[in-house]
Amino acid sequence: MNYAVVTFGCRVNQADSLGVEAALTAAGATASSSDLADVVLVNTCSVTASADQGARQTIRRIHRENPAARIVVTGCFASRAADELLGLPGVTAIVPNTAKATLASTLLPMLDITPGDGPCGRPPGPGLMGRTAWTLRAQTGCDEVCSYCIIPRTRGTSRSRELEDVLGELRSVVGAGYREVALTGVHLGAWGRDLAVPSTLADLLTTLAAEPGDFRVRVSSLEPMDCTPAVLEVVAGLPTRFAAHLHLPLQHADNEMLAAMRRPYTIERYAALADEVRRRMPDAAIGSDLIVGFPGESDAQAETMARYLETSPLTHLHVFPYSDRPGTAAEALPGKVHGSVVKARAARLREVSRRLSTRFRSSQSGRTRPALTIDDGRIAVTDNYLRVAVSPGRSRNEWIEVVIPPPDGAPDAAGDAA
Repeated sequence: MNYAVVTFGCRVNQADSLGVEAALTAAGATASSSDLADVVLVNTCSVTASADQGARQTIRRIHRENPAARIVVTGCFASRAADELLGLPGVTAIVPNTAKATLASTLLPMLDITPGDGPCGRPPGPGLMGRTAWTLRAQTGCDEVCSYCIIPRTRGTSRSRELEDVLGELRSVVGAGYREVALTGVHLGAWGRDLAVPSTLADLLTTLAAEPGDFRVRVSSLEPMDCTPAVLEVVAGLPTRFAAHLHLPLQHADNEMLAAMRRPYTIERYAALADEVRRRMPDAAIGSDLIVGFPGESDAQAETMARYLETSPLTHLHVFPYSDRPGTAAEALPGKVHGSVVKARAARLREVSRRLSTRFRSSQSGRTRPALTIDDGRIAVTDNYLRVAVSPGRSRNEWIEVVIPPPDGAPDAAGDAA
């Protein structure tokens, strides 16, 4: 019998889905498209209202195209609104985040495979789920109190994987042929704080860097307060092991807005950090997340954010229009911003992002960077997160050196395809 996995949202969800698919494939299940699969797993996100809507629409489409499929829903939306999702056509089971560790054993009997049967050992090599890099989740859950965020309710408190567990997965995937590993977590910077012998993210990075093998680590989204001098020292000091790329969510550049969002830093602290990253890593990609239209956001505050971004060292932005999340503190705040205003502010920041990406690519034009081929081998992703077209004849997952072309006609900054 065949299965399909549809994943929404962050790299943490991607890591969870990769682990499930690796286990299913190792047990003898066959991957398929959702319109042909006997069982479809939908791994949902619930960070925004549009994420919820996307999951609902996808589930309805899967059922419409494949009425016989048994649809299993997991992830944050499933953890938050199980009854709502069970009411959708074709949904036969809900697996909350707290039970994700047992997902594979839940799905295998539905595929007429007894858990424990089939081959075991290394995961399938690069190409699983169409991806060339492996996403390794070191941590889940969050203890922060951001006023807009529902994730602590759907993922629970911060929980770190034991160091040996993380190392074991790294060794397994490197042994299977993966050459890039994206290290991720819901609150990655909190890794180690809850272990019996407390540790730090810098300690984890140092240990990973010492592992033998032909691989590179790309550090996933890292909260500004967790990008410590020790972390930056490791990442910047080992350029052959760590990608020249950091993602530092800002959310807003106005201090009143940051306080209302309950973000534990000021714009001055963030700007100093971004400048230090640029000083230490002159060619690095520096991404960020922004929320527009947060309750009470004035025209002047929106302008403050746009002005900072225009002159910042950031290279690409993920712009999220604010939407109420049930039960969060921000849901009860006054001063909701009209949808048309939110849309216009988001469009402006996306245009800023395009200019930042063009500026960064122009600064890299003519330089030679290490890159990994992806997909069919005709695109490579550099260590500093640029997509570059390469001549035919290469296969997926090759290390190559590329010369960065100018922005005109070039692929955009790399997305999640790698």
